[in-house]
Amino acid sequence: MVRADQRSGKTPRPSVWLNDRERGGRRGGGQPSGLDRDRITEATVRLLDAEGLERFSMRRLAAELDVTAMSVYWYVDTKDDLLELALDRAFGELALPEADSGADSGADWRDELRALARAYRALLVRHSWLPALVGRFLNIGPQALRFSGAVQRVLGRTGLPEHEVTGAIAAVFQFVYGHGTVEGHFRDRVASTGLTADEYHHRAMTEVLRHPDASDVIGRSARIMEARGGDTVEEMLERDFTFALDLLVAGIEAMVARGRG
Repeated sequence: MVRADQRSGKTPRPSVWLNDRERGGRRGGGQPSGLDRDRITEATVRLLDAEGLERFSMRRLAAELDVTAMSVYWYVDTKDDLLELALDRAFGELALPEADSGADSGADWRDELRALARAYRALLVRHSWLPALVGRFLNIGPQALRFSGAVQRVLGRTGLPEHEVTGAIAAVFQFVYGHGTVEGHFRDRVASTGLTADEYHHRAMTEVLRHPDASDVIGRSARIMEARGGDTVEEMLERDFTFALDLLVAGIEAMVARGRG
């Protein structure tokens, strides 16, 4: 498929962060009063949380800000630019270990890795529109780079050789991405029904077990879930995430030990 920017002969911009536009708006005077890029980005995140990515539009954002759509375009060229700004704003919510934390400070890389993984999972669940944007953009905004830098520093202290660090990052954080994405979708689905997560889960399992083609597989799944324990959906999700993360940490430790051996 030929993109519009290819047909026009223009080179597509890979990121809003590589744009030469000043952060406060276009160069020169005359920009709309009462607006700035931070306020527009904040409103974008708020709308995305409330209404989701599919319903978001520049016109809807302008109405939220009580301005014209052209006023918003004074500060961003495209809707994608604005979504990329919102993506980075969300990454700014992550609590990260200090840049100088390390072996000398007594910090354990395992604890810091678990904390980063949990923070990322919570972010993906809190902003269920986020996963669709993570792979769409380069993620080179200042907040995303802070997060990437923290992950690299922590994994760099595991003892893995440098050429294996990216694989460890992929194993841990692509797992977290998948878990957080599915959990976020599940919570959105539950919210749309007006039920609690436990009510929804019980009703869904009851209905599915009546279906002859699914009953065997789902029945085995139900027995596995019962063996795992956890009285509520929240507890079940937490136990699964914790165990899976422990497996990954143990795998990193095993790879380090194998390399030393």
